[in-house]
Amino acid sequence: MSSRALPTPPTATAHAQAPAPAPAPPTESPAQLAARHGLSVSGARPSLPEYIGQLWARRHFITAFATAKLTAQYSQAKLGQVWQVANPLLNAAVYYFIFGVLMGTSRGVPDYIPFLVTGVFVWTFTQSSIMAGTRAISGSLGLVRALHFPRAALPVSYALQQLQQLLFSMAALVVILLAFGVPVSASWLLIVPTLTLQFMFNAGVAMIMARVGAKTPDISQLMPFVLRTWMYVSGVMWSIDKVLSHQDLPHWVHLLLQCNPAAVYIDLMRFALIDSFHASQLPHHVWALALGWALLAGVGGFIYFWKAEETYGRG
Repeated sequence: MSSRALPTPPTATAHAQAPAPAPAPPTESPAQLAARHGLSVSGARPSLPEYIGQLWARRHFITAFATAKLTAQYSQAKLGQVWQVANPLLNAAVYYFIFGVLMGTSRGVPDYIPFLVTGVFVWTFTQSSIMAGTRAISGSLGLVRALHFPRAALPVSYALQQLQQLLFSMAALVVILLAFGVPVSASWLLIVPTLTLQFMFNAGVAMIMARVGAKTPDISQLMPFVLRTWMYVSGVMWSIDKVLSHQDLPHWVHLLLQCNPAAVYIDLMRFALIDSFHASQLPHHVWALALGWALLAGVGGFIYFWKAEETYGRG
């Protein structure tokens, strides 16, 4: 009996289809990747409110830095801190000899020596603040590159240093006023708002010049000539009111001389301290002028400096 081969079952020809590969995730840019992980650019400029908060948080550093710079300024001199008062007094003596004696600008100006010394001291505050601000960044690159802090702390601290020096000089100014018979009066209280507004103005201009000086360090070589010219037209050694009343000058010259911010703060200080300097010698709306210059330079200079915050200290 022959055996039959059993039929072979048909072979499956259809194979299971392999799953399709998953699509590649979209490529992220470095900025998106950093944002997803909560990273930020090192040294990036913060928002203006945040920047103000950072500066306020470092107010103790600003004060300590200004005091340290003031103490170290004459640390190598034998007379030490005496030079804080001696320097402006020597300048006043030179200006008195040249302008008061040789050129006769003292004629017709009552209490000329108190008038001159007040002008020299107040002008020196503005001049020194601006010169120090010009070098605030370019002269502190090691500090700027080593530490993270709001860079505005530097020009502000230099302006504060010059304010502290002025307060030392004011002690000598009071002695001079009393020696020349200028009485103490309630108007001396106006020193506080005058110096507050002048400090805002000086700090603002110092911040403007700090940004300019950071980009163009050579500006510090030009500034002494600019400041010297500004001093000569600011009534430091002569009376603006007296000159304007005796000279036939164009109206725009009158406005420039009277609205000059340095002259405004000098005349306000003279009005506060010197009994013979009357309100009629002040320009119209003098307090509005003083406040306007303080806000324009202080706020404008701060914003101008903040806009370049992330560029300071970079090559």
